[in-house]
Amino acid sequence: MKVTVVGAGAVGASCAEYIAIKNFASEVVLLDIKEGFAEGKAMDLMQTASLNGFDTKVVGVTNDYSKTADSHICVITSGIPRKPGMTREELIGINAGIVKSVSSSLLEHSPNTIIIVVSNPMDTMTYLVHKTTGLPKHRIIGMGGALDSARFKYRLAEALEAPISDVDGMVIGGHSDKGMVPLTAHATRNSVKVSEFLSDERLTQVKEDTKVGGATLTKLLGTSAWYAPGAAVSGLVQAIACDQKKMYPCSALLEGEYGLNDLCIGVPVILGKNGIEQIVTIDLSTAEKAHLEESAAGVKKTNGLLEL
Repeated sequence: MKVTVVGAGAVGASCAEYIAIKNFASEVVLLDIKEGFAEGKAMDLMQTASLNGFDTKVVGVTNDYSKTADSHICVITSGIPRKPGMTREELIGINAGIVKSVSSSLLEHSPNTIIIVVSNPMDTMTYLVHKTTGLPKHRIIGMGGALDSARFKYRLAEALEAPISDVDGMVIGGHSDKGMVPLTAHATRNSVKVSEFLSDERLTQVKEDTKVGGATLTKLLGTSAWYAPGAAVSGLVQAIACDQKKMYPCSALLEGEYGLNDLCIGVPVILGKNGIEQIVTIDLSTAEKAHLEESAAGVKKTNGLLEL
């Protein structure tokens, strides 16, 4: 099983590290346009192999897509990261050109690959890959919901003062501060609804803290986060590579599901060896449906900025 990660920055390198440590892939190719950068990151990671007990081979290359040939899964993290005060949508002009070029180069050497999009604005970049590659919808996946849900569970565990392994919850909708729809009514602590433990006011605070999770970290770090995004991507890659049939909220192309059409937005999906094997429809309250429709309108507005 060969996996390619395009972009050897903080997110891409963390993604490659987590995939290698989980030891399910035979090879991870890390590609970057900066001369020697990916090679250095790969060498550094390989020097942890004996310490972390993995046999995955990590290879770094400078802009040589021939080295990515026959990749089963390709991850696109390349593009400029957010700076404090920036929205994900403000990255569209530069990142659209990068993502379009990268996806084309990957498919030239791995025509049967499954593509996972991480670059922001993530839902719009996922839609761009759909529109410019013509791949079937099950082979293009946007990462956002997996990360947003991890941040939601972190905030829930914090509010509950509970171990995070007790907590389950999901975020659907767009991967943006205003677009996320944390499903507080569906969140549980060991199958008991969290509303049994937390007040409406505290749950509202959890929801709002989740929605600005990325912006909070960007303000603290001075750039986008990388540990949790890298871990989220590695989870999606493993679910596909190992045919786990795991459910994650991911940005998927909708064609009538949830009453939405012609956009990519976060919804629960089953991931297996074919990529998205099923889009799961869950019952939403009237308020949740309204929030999802509002989120979809925001995503479509951003999509309208694309030059297709």
